[in-house]
Amino acid sequence: MSVRVSASLVPAGALPSSTAAVVIDVLRATTTLSVALANGAARVLPATSPEAAAERRRRRPRALLCGERGGLKLPGFDLGNSPFEYDAAAVRGRDLIFASTNGSLALIAARSARRRVLAAFVNASAVLETLAGDDDVTFVCAGALGRPCLEDLGCAGWLAAGLARRGARLDAAARALAALAPRDAAAVRTLVQGASHARDLRALGPAYAADVEFCARLDTLSAAFEV
Repeated sequence: MSVRVSASLVPAGALPSSTAAVVIDVLRATTTLSVALANGAARVLPATSPEAAAERRRRRPRALLCGERGGLKLPGFDLGNSPFEYDAAAVRGRDLIFASTNGSLALIAARSARRRVLAAFVNASAVLETLAGDDDVTFVCAGALGRPCLEDLGCAGWLAAGLARRGARLDAAARALAALAPRDAAAVRTLVQGASHARDLRALGPAYAADVEFCARLDTLSAAFEV
């Protein structure tokens, strides 16, 4: 297995069709969407903007309109970007049209890949298991407005280290991140809680602080999901 890391967004469609894209947006999109799919959501339909999401909703009136800007749920949307919003009662059997500031763009950037796997700390070990049969893996870190984010790079490093232990060949970026990756659940929590985006979210109020705490947990979900 060959493993490479894209620390910031690649142009949409730029990934080779042979690769498995592992899309990472720890705070909060890939955490939230993994929870949604674990709770029975039918599928995720990423949109480039709130306007594009609203247009897509007009063609799919039963779909849920989901997303945020600046961390806040968009006016008129059904759900925002908190994992606590996406319980089974809200999402089971429903398509999710999802437009977040960074995560939905990362999903769209990876659309040319052979498959797209959602990854976050909450399902990190499950992601390792689902990648076991892949020969080529690319980590796509969502970052923030084009800039790398500590929590996404840390998750990529944790996963890269796990794949290296299974014999994967890491590129230079993946090796560097693996060397710096958190080693256990306590280190994961420290890394995520200390990230600049975590501070920004906590400043929005207690509910957002709870989101950060949830996203900082290791392996609370036992499955990985494709979109």
